[in-house]
Amino acid sequence: MMAASADVHVRICEQEIIKFDLEIKAFIQDVSECTGPQSKLSDLNYKVKEKFNNLRQRIQDLEQMGKEQDKESDKLDLLNKVERHQKQMLSNQTAWRKANLACKLSIDKLEKEDLLNSENMSVRHRKMTKESLAQTSSDITESLMSISRMMSQQVQQSEETISSLATSSRTVQETHEEFKAMSGTIQLGRKLIIKYNRRELTDKLLIFLALALFLATVLYILKKRLFPFF
Repeated sequence: MMAASADVHVRICEQEIIKFDLEIKAFIQDVSECTGPQSKLSDLNYKVKEKFNNLRQRIQDLEQMGKEQDKESDKLDLLNKVERHQKQMLSNQTAWRKANLACKLSIDKLEKEDLLNSENMSVRHRKMTKESLAQTSSDITESLMSISRMMSQQVQQSEETISSLATSSRTVQETHEEFKAMSGTIQLGRKLIIKYNRRELTDKLLIFLALALFLATVLYILKKRLFPFF
């Protein structure tokens, strides 16, 4: 019964050794394929170290079991297995170091490329910013020149409007003077017409008086000749 129980523990230990070995190989593959960041690589390495510690402990357990075997053949068999597992563990450690080195070189390369790309983007951004500022400055200058031209046109139009208003004002003033002169002429004509009408009335009165005097003279002469005694 004790031998059977020991065989069970040996088989369980060997199964765990194989399981840890496969898990370590899987993590080493993940390390070799890791493209960063550095924190991810550190996390994978922590898990690999943990698996190596578990594997090392189980190999030591198997070695102890081998030393405790009663049969020399069983003892040698287990110790040979322990030696193979140790060699496999050393091989995994070598593969792990190589994967780490390759991964770190790859991450460094990617980080340098990212840095260069960032610098190139920064340079392009600064260049685009300068070009944009130059274009904006050119647009502002053009806008100011356009505004200046518009203001010049407005000033010229205002000057023309003021000149036109001055001309119109002179025309209105001249027209007013003409109307004033015409008013004076009309007033004089009116006075002359009134004076002429008065003179015509006077002439009519004089003519009437002369005619009346003439008629009176004629009547007097006729009376003297026709009626001398009266």
